[in-house]
Amino acid sequence: MTLAAATELATATNEHLANISNTLIYSAMAVYTLAFFAYIAEWLFGSRSKVARTAAALTAQADATAKTPAVTVKTAGGTAVLERPKVVVRSAAGARDVPDGPGAHGGDEQGDLYGRIAVSLTVLAFLVELGGVFARAASVERAPWGNMYEFNITFSTVAVGVYVTLLALKKNVRWLGLFLTTTVLLDLGLAVTVLYTASDQLVPALHSYWLYIHVSTAIVCGAVFYVGAVGTLLYLFKDSYENKLAGGGQPGRFATSVLERLPASASLDKFAYRVNAAVFPLWTFTIIAGAIWAESAWGRYWGWDPKETWAFITWVAYACYLHARSTVGWKGRKAAYIALVAFGCWLFNYYGVNIFVGGKHSYAGV
Repeated sequence: MTLAAATELATATNEHLANISNTLIYSAMAVYTLAFFAYIAEWLFGSRSKVARTAAALTAQADATAKTPAVTVKTAGGTAVLERPKVVVRSAAGARDVPDGPGAHGGDEQGDLYGRIAVSLTVLAFLVELGGVFARAASVERAPWGNMYEFNITFSTVAVGVYVTLLALKKNVRWLGLFLTTTVLLDLGLAVTVLYTASDQLVPALHSYWLYIHVSTAIVCGAVFYVGAVGTLLYLFKDSYENKLAGGGQPGRFATSVLERLPASASLDKFAYRVNAAVFPLWTFTIIAGAIWAESAWGRYWGWDPKETWAFITWVAYACYLHARSTVGWKGRKAAYIALVAFGCWLFNYYGVNIFVGGKHSYAGV
């Protein structure tokens, strides 16, 4: 076989693999869509009425208790008055004696069935998308992280992988499924329509083993930060809901149906904190690895390039969040706001800097 024939065969093979990758990504989107509707069914048919009945029963019980006079017990020499037990909503500032909700299924067998189907479809979609990422890597004969399209499909795959791993570890995170599949579909839709880039080789600056180290850790960090951001956002909603109940208010029917099923605000806050705290050292390593790679590629460790600057700003923001969580006056909602700002910095570092700001990291375009 001549060199020209071999080159032509290799090109045809790579194009075929690229087509397989595209097909698998679109197939994953289709399965994610089915999973999305299954999660919707879990929330809708997971006995909203049962949740409402449970909430109504608890409210009625609390009202009955409130109307019951103090218990009096006569003893020799006088009368001892025993106060009635109170319904404890807030045990201390920043913490509540509130149990976790039953989950999206609402404690109903039918809802639980829909949830299990949704998880099965999510796992299937994850495997299909993972196959698409590997096919893309085979088509370009390198790590599939050379442009924003490849980063997006890998990022969403890792994010779902984090969710599936937590489920495999028996963690109570199935409530995350609907929010995850929604954003993954948006991410993949953006990738295949706006960010798509045909398979191509890397520019010389990216030909380094640091590509596998630096970019892979950045993807993992982004996926875990995303999971933490969802937990933080839901914490804010659940905290407001519990505050309203503690103040004697009556949340709307829809809010009650949704928020009663989520974990307690304290659980969501703890989940978000643990996730962000666990990945923060890896983000620190990501920045250090990027600096080492920059010295190898451009002859300097740090040059305040927009991407480097925003990576550092993101690091500072998450450091502030972790510090705030350890400071009594900044626990709770204040720390949660910092966490969302930090994740916003990460998003801008990826999308905003790559699309709107030029710099040395703009070599791959979109």
